[in-house]
Amino acid sequence: MPKIKTKKAVSKRFKITKNKKVMKRTCGQDHFNARESGNVGRNKKKDGQIAKSDQKNIRSFIPYN
Repeated sequence: MPKIKTKKAVSKRFKITKNKKVMKRTCGQDHFNARESGNVGRNKKKDGQIAKSDQKNIRSFIPYN
């Protein structure tokens, strides 16, 4: 059996935790952040979890994690 290739675009956008949760960065962090309130700015710094229905597909694209 040959090795399974990793989808590099997916591996750059998502991280798989020790407990097999798929995490992603929160969107909208690039610019125009000075106008956001403090709560929104703090929430943007946190990583978000992917919906359970999408996690199986993303894990199949990153086979060696």
